[in-house]
Amino acid sequence: MDCILNEVIDLRSDTVTLPTDGMRRAMAAAEVGDDVYGEDPSIRELEERVADLLGMESALLCPSGTMSNLIAIASLTSRGEEVLVDSEAHVLHYELAGSAVVAGVQLRNFDAPAAGCPTTPQLLSMERLADPAHEPVTTLLCLEQTHNRRGGSVAPLVDLQAASQTAHGMGLKVHLDGARLGNAAVALGVHPSALAACADSVNFSLSKGLGCPVGSLWVGTADVRERAHIWRKRLGGGMRQAGILAAAGLWALEHQMPRLEEDHVKARRFAQMVAELPGVTVDPESVQTNIVLLETTLSAEEVLRRADAVALRMVAFGHHTVRAVTHLNVTLGQIEEAVRRLRTALAAT
Repeated sequence: MDCILNEVIDLRSDTVTLPTDGMRRAMAAAEVGDDVYGEDPSIRELEERVADLLGMESALLCPSGTMSNLIAIASLTSRGEEVLVDSEAHVLHYELAGSAVVAGVQLRNFDAPAAGCPTTPQLLSMERLADPAHEPVTTLLCLEQTHNRRGGSVAPLVDLQAASQTAHGMGLKVHLDGARLGNAAVALGVHPSALAACADSVNFSLSKGLGCPVGSLWVGTADVRERAHIWRKRLGGGMRQAGILAAAGLWALEHQMPRLEEDHVKARRFAQMVAELPGVTVDPESVQTNIVLLETTLSAEEVLRRADAVALRMVAFGHHTVRAVTHLNVTLGQIEEAVRRLRTALAAT
């Protein structure tokens, strides 16, 4: 579809995607039941499919990735303990300190390499002394792939495996915020289960690259699922006839997972074209998935104001950083039009 003049091109996030006609038909035809009683067949099928996809024992459908991450942290820790996270992690920046407020744990930051995965020496340097009278007990490492605030970057599988092995050797559990796990798997050319194997639990989103209207899954072991289920109930995440949402997820696994590379191609094209614009700095070679970070001479707020005036939407990721995300609802033609509009916006006075 060619871009219509003045039609909004929305690159704020892959969460702005709309259900396709096929997805809507699947939702309308979904077999449903009361999931609080474990009686929704569509939800059970989705949970089994995702667990199988990730090579894990069990899954639990949650309303959001934030809830899924919080459930994972709460299920693998006890109050007063400590969780290691990258300084740019989503759980640190965008989840309203839920791990502290609800789970009662402390987040301790490390500044990881570009893709947010700590090195073995870095993890070992953070190991606490056996001094429970003064220091908290560290029990969990949180990883993130793809890494949102680090430009959708993906750590090599060998780095993830090394971090996981080191963490387990330190007596820690590992949670992987894999909201865009499908994108990470495509970028690395591996099966999603290879990434999930590095963790004890995983957050897997349906509402980003897969284009579903809502939903994420906690994925992990069968025994921890019992705790995760209790935490979901405690957080108000119990759902009733939510099979209509599960049906969207089932449809997306079949139809949307195979097309994720298309979004990566669009992101690289966007970065290549934007790199030629004055007042913007971007390295096209750093774009691994569907997220592009632009460093701007003007303030991010001013760039977004000007972009909005030409029907182009992005988001600020810093005082001089703007994020653009490609997704299934923008074509390659619209991406090229977005760059033309951005050129116009940056030249405005």
